[in-house]
Amino acid sequence: MTVMPMFPLGSLLFPSMPLTLRIFEERYLKLLGDLMSSDTPEFGVVLVSRGSEVGGGEQRMTIGTVASVTEIGTTDEFLGLESVGSRRFSVNDWLPDDPYPIADIEFIPDLIWEDSLMPARVHLELAVRNLLTFASQFGDFQFGADVELSDDPMEACWQLAGVLPIGEMDRFDLLGSQSAEELIAQTYEIVTTADETLRAMLASDDEPDVPLEFS
Repeated sequence: MTVMPMFPLGSLLFPSMPLTLRIFEERYLKLLGDLMSSDTPEFGVVLVSRGSEVGGGEQRMTIGTVASVTEIGTTDEFLGLESVGSRRFSVNDWLPDDPYPIADIEFIPDLIWEDSLMPARVHLELAVRNLLTFASQFGDFQFGADVELSDDPMEACWQLAGVLPIGEMDRFDLLGSQSAEELIAQTYEIVTTADETLRAMLASDDEPDVPLEFS
């Protein structure tokens, strides 16, 4: 049994993607203190499916990603940490909060890269960068078309999925991919649909009146 501290959030974390957190809730301040004393500080991130991140009582999804902490710091205003997504996991059982969420988890096998997928990966990268360039005229996004990717092709595939501003349920579907080929194919399908949607909006001069999100 692998027991891990958990941090349910309103957004998912993908492998090889960065995560910055500002910590202010008492139970997570205790988690932060425990992480500071750990030789390998890490915690699980799962999506809140219903309820709020703050205060407890939220409903949580059962697949998530381990966040490996790279830096813990303080400022005059808040405590926080920097981390990066590593391995995926599934939740076997939620244990009593003590005081933060804790779960019995099982690691999901890493996706296996095959060199035969390189043309598809390159094609996906071009499509993602083109979409982010095109979408920039509709609003500002966290990641731009010039986002840097890992030299590792499998990590880069996760990053190409992670930089897309899509709905959390779409992200959850991508997180559950069972092969590198499936991850590439599903991400490309989302990019293609988003491109078609944006071009239709542009042709009709239909400017979005809410923050744009691909879905």
